[in-house]
Amino acid sequence: MAKKASKKKVEKETINESDENQLEDLKLEDQLKEEKDKFLRLFAEFENYKRRTAKERIELFSTASEEVMISLLPILDDFDRASVEIEKDHENETLKGVLLIKNKLIDSLKSKGLSLVDVKKGDEFNADDHEAVTQIPAPSKDMVGKIIDIIEKGYKLGEKVIRYPKVVIGK
Repeated sequence: MAKKASKKKVEKETINESDENQLEDLKLEDQLKEEKDKFLRLFAEFENYKRRTAKERIELFSTASEEVMISLLPILDDFDRASVEIEKDHENETLKGVLLIKNKLIDSLKSKGLSLVDVKKGDEFNADDHEAVTQIPAPSKDMVGKIIDIIEKGYKLGEKVIRYPKVVIGK
């Protein structure tokens, strides 16, 4: 009988030990899951940080020359005005020289990402894309709310508009 009682006691202790081992295993698995979750979140956060800083760096490089470009826009405007005046005087050789210099400047600026905002007379006015300087009576009914004249050209640096075209619209 004592053998049976001691056998039962050993079996109970074995069962209790296996239950404790299972509980400990479950706790360890839960801790492992928590650590994996922390690791994945930290990794995802780091990946987002890398993407964000890479995007910011690209934006910085693409717009780093924005101030220089903006300061050169009046020079482009002066070249346009000079070519119009030289054409009036019929000085072909001077006009060729001025156009040569102007085209070199424009090509250099284009290679750095500068582009002209496409606007034509008769286009529909859009306050998001154009800057209205004034309104004048439209020459015809179909020109109401449309661009009558372009006062100053607009320019973009990459995808960012650095100067909106100044226009006159019909009312």
